[in-house]
Amino acid sequence: MSMARLGYRVALIDADIGLRNLDLLLGLENRVMYTAMEVLEGECRMEQALIRDKRWRTLALLPISKNRARYNVTKNNMQTLIKVLKEMEFQYIIIDCPAGIDVGFINAIACADSAVIVTTPEITAIRDADRVAGLLEANGVYDVKLLVNRVRADMIKKNDMMSVKDVQEMLGVPLLGAIPEDTEVIVSTNRGEPLVLKKKLTLAGIAYENAARRISGKSDFLIDLDKPKKGLFQRVGEFFAGDE
Repeated sequence: MSMARLGYRVALIDADIGLRNLDLLLGLENRVMYTAMEVLEGECRMEQALIRDKRWRTLALLPISKNRARYNVTKNNMQTLIKVLKEMEFQYIIIDCPAGIDVGFINAIACADSAVIVTTPEITAIRDADRVAGLLEANGVYDVKLLVNRVRADMIKKNDMMSVKDVQEMLGVPLLGAIPEDTEVIVSTNRGEPLVLKKKLTLAGIAYENAARRISGKSDFLIDLDKPKKGLFQRVGEFFAGDE
């Protein structure tokens, strides 16, 4: 959503077959009529399967399938879908990959030229992220960035949580950004209303916007805030460095 708000034409592919949830997060679950599988089988056109977000028309969602097994969506299938979306002049095609590192993940990244690894400051999550980073490189995806989610500055200060800097150094992946823990994320998810569309952005919302700007090569979003919250820059700095 943040990428679309920057003016880009964005296509989202929910490649987590059987456990799709992007439609829920965007509040589009009642509008899923066709999926990518119907497109591949010639039962509908891509334009019919794409769900345009009414709040931001440059954003479109493409569910891969409703109930097909993961292995039914092959690398060739993904390449075909990506080719069609590129021909429709989408500037960013973002694939939400399935959890794990099985064939579903391998097929989902078949056409990727860059990747964002999302992890949390927990040792088990970091181990998983490290395996994903290695798998991406093994499959020719070298432009990889790191997004650290659910960061709590208070726990970092108490040495109860690794800082974002610690996580980044352990993984050796360039840092895209950090998202602070925020109860508003739960509220937004349950309502199907993206956090970045709130009239008053929370710190997490600002962090998402910032990450989107970095992906697009724009300058840091924080410097564009007209009225930053008191202590905002200091708090963001804590997420990246911890209490040293």
